[in-house]
Amino acid sequence: MKKAFITGITGQDGSYLAEFLLEKGYKVYGLTRRTSTQNFARIQHIIHNDNLKLISGDLIDQHSLTYALKDVQPDEVYNLAAQSFVKASWDQPVLTGEFTALGVVRVLEALRLACPSAKFYQASSSEMFGKVQEVPQKESTPFYPRSPYGVAKVYGHWITVNYRESFDMFATSGILFNHESPRRGLEFVTRKIANAVARIKLGKQENVELGNLNSMRDWGYAKDYVEAMWLMLQQDEPEDFVVATGETHSVEEFLQLSCKYAGIEDWKSVWKHNPEFDRPAEVDLLIGDPTKANQKLGWKPSISFEELVKLMVEAEIEIESK
Repeated sequence: MKKAFITGITGQDGSYLAEFLLEKGYKVYGLTRRTSTQNFARIQHIIHNDNLKLISGDLIDQHSLTYALKDVQPDEVYNLAAQSFVKASWDQPVLTGEFTALGVVRVLEALRLACPSAKFYQASSSEMFGKVQEVPQKESTPFYPRSPYGVAKVYGHWITVNYRESFDMFATSGILFNHESPRRGLEFVTRKIANAVARIKLGKQENVELGNLNSMRDWGYAKDYVEAMWLMLQQDEPEDFVVATGETHSVEEFLQLSCKYAGIEDWKSVWKHNPEFDRPAEVDLLIGDPTKANQKLGWKPSISFEELVKLMVEAEIEIESK
């Protein structure tokens, strides 16, 4: 039985990846931070699985990471934990650096010392491209991050490359473009919109307040993207991959479609612009080129943008109806 170690197992991606690996017959170990109240909502349905074990540890505590990896001796390590909300990275830039940047090198150092033969996956981000230097963005596109989060992710990406080349480790990064699901946090714009239109439909609120509607993003389904993570670690040699749909849509399109699937005829009647949600430095256009992932991994998204929006809105209507 292969063993996988996941940081960030209680997040959107971590929960889908844990499900995926359990179905593949893995023994899954998830790192969780010790807090007074635990948030296991996303993994509640698998938490009693005999092949899932949660381990206490923290990305800012080197010893806890080294000890956990030494004890588990995993075959695969997936580093998904981070301060991942872009807007919050301006409010907490130092904390974002600690978790999203230095957290990566702490995991890599623990890996190097405790189980250097394990394969390592780093969750890189399309936010690293920021003020894009090329359209569409691919593995060789230069980075130009536009937020503390994006800057931290660039550090995490390059330190992974550095450890791969310096210590001959199987360390790979997935440059994942925006990937959404009903498990997305409510602070993220896609879930915020889906939840708001569901509540508006049910008479629980009147408006949805948003920032820039013209931002363009490459949105996919998170459940598809965790399969790409796994496929990267099944290769003979470690390489970095862009994971994306190759399509771009605006926040306005997401709002329009969400209203359509919620049965709201005039989306403008429920939308309000709130400048508080505008970014200090905007990322205007992200669209990935998934050619390498398509060809080398055999990976392709399973659902369309429209199907993703419908899935999220229907899930929110069901939740809010209860």
